[in-house]
Amino acid sequence: MPTQPQAARYLQVKHHVLRKIADGTLRSGERVPSENELVRELDVARMTANRALRELAAEGVLLRVAGVGTFVAERRVHAHPLEVRNIADEIRARGHEYEAKIVSLTSVTATREIGERCGVSTGARLDHSLLIHFEGGAPLQVEDRYVNPTVVPGYLRNDFTRVTPHEFLMQAAPLQRAEHTVRALIPDSRIRRMLKLDATDACLLIRRRTWASERIATVADLYHPGSRYELTGSFQS
Repeated sequence: MPTQPQAARYLQVKHHVLRKIADGTLRSGERVPSENELVRELDVARMTANRALRELAAEGVLLRVAGVGTFVAERRVHAHPLEVRNIADEIRARGHEYEAKIVSLTSVTATREIGERCGVSTGARLDHSLLIHFEGGAPLQVEDRYVNPTVVPGYLRNDFTRVTPHEFLMQAAPLQRAEHTVRALIPDSRIRRMLKLDATDACLLIRRRTWASERIATVADLYHPGSRYELTGSFQS
């Protein structure tokens, strides 16, 4: 039987490693088989195994640490910085399980800062929700949201473990326009605890305001773990 071309053997090794990642045999941060182990397991040349691992590392799938080994890189979730999308749809589109945990759901009195952001007077009543959104059991986003009940009535009556705030708001107060500010920061202990971050880990914060009926309907601070989340987008004139 003729020997397979080198390129086909090298792709075989890549696909072998990618299958193990896709089916959960290899998870983020776990060590992948060494070149020698791949040589024995797949009956390929060491040069072939080396090329496959090098290319997977260049593609961001693997992380190679000299003298230590090769590991599955932390998955980074991509999102467009200017789109207002339903996080549950994003997660399910990636083939992962979505779950939400309600930390707080209550009516609050607007402070001066929150009142200015929401376009209401200090002391006005606002609906407030604090949720954690999970992807495959790992916290992906902390959503800290204030809603003007005179623009969006009935917000606090919803079960946000079943219907996301985005889904409810798109029905109750269709989006007119949105404003975004994006920044990186070291979160406070409360956010760090909810996102399960170490003390030195950075997070990505999207500060968003949305308008409906010519008024500010809601403001939200959306915190994401910096190591697992990044914003990407394109512009065409």
